[in-house]
Amino acid sequence: MATAVETPAALNRTKPSEPSKLDPKTLFFLGLLLAASGLVSPPIALVGGITFGLTLDHPFHRESSKLSKLLLQISVVAMGFGMNLAQVVHAGRSGFLYTAISITGAMVLGLVVGKLLQVAGKSSFLITAGTAICGGSAIAAVAPITEASEEEISVAMGTVFLLNSIALLIFPAIGWALHLNQNQFGLWCALAIHDTSSVVGAAARYGNQALAIGTTVKLARALWIVPVSLLTAAYMSRKSTSGKKAKVKIPWFIFLFVVASVANTYLPQFAAGSASLNHLGRTGLTATLFLIGTGLSKKTLQQVGVRPLVQGVVLWIVVATASLAAIYYGVISI
Repeated sequence: MATAVETPAALNRTKPSEPSKLDPKTLFFLGLLLAASGLVSPPIALVGGITFGLTLDHPFHRESSKLSKLLLQISVVAMGFGMNLAQVVHAGRSGFLYTAISITGAMVLGLVVGKLLQVAGKSSFLITAGTAICGGSAIAAVAPITEASEEEISVAMGTVFLLNSIALLIFPAIGWALHLNQNQFGLWCALAIHDTSSVVGAAARYGNQALAIGTTVKLARALWIVPVSLLTAAYMSRKSTSGKKAKVKIPWFIFLFVVASVANTYLPQFAAGSASLNHLGRTGLTATLFLIGTGLSKKTLQQVGVRPLVQGVVLWIVVATASLAAIYYGVISI
């Protein structure tokens, strides 16, 4: 009788060990390895990361965030070895005027919408800067200058990140539906999508030429971080009572991307190596998108709130629609 009673108890005691097979740490590393293997596409890696972030507690949230930023920059530089300098120079020169107009218009519109929705001043400015320039990079650059709190930064990052995820998934479908050519789609991605990672991911799905145009114009757009940061610092110094001056962070990887393009164009003897580095860059991007996706949690969604999200969505829709219309009807082109 003792044996009959103990056997079910013993079986019950073994049950708690079974869920260890689905331990968040194990799933995180499996997902990251799969994304880095090249067996899945960037959108699938992103969706997988988002699913992980929304359903499980992230065991390495802080480390993953730091790694994704570094890996993104390295991947963009490596993908520069697949670019032709002639295309880079032409796209950058043509895209400079377009980015100047779009950034100015987006900044003005974003601040007006934020004021109408009564979004807190710093949150509104961070969301506007992130949408107008280059998403998280712009927010990271201007946040210290404005002395924004961690909550305000999280709200802005969360809003921009949500829209980036949506853009990465729907932009290629819209481009195919409208029969945009490679140059048109690349330019649209560069002008309408926030973060470099999402621009590269969406453009890469569309084609190599779209990737070349999108990445180059996007990086030219990202250079506006410097003047916007300087203007913000000048404005804040007039209001600051602490007397401290924040440093402006320059995105170094943009210049390394240009160096990689130069090497790929003028050093044909390294063509095989350039092709390998370009492939590694694409693989690194896929892994980066998985890491970015895992950073989206229920807590992030709660922090975003309604008003900042509405501001970000309205601004993003206006910028995306206006730039698409201008490109589709030939008002702007590359």
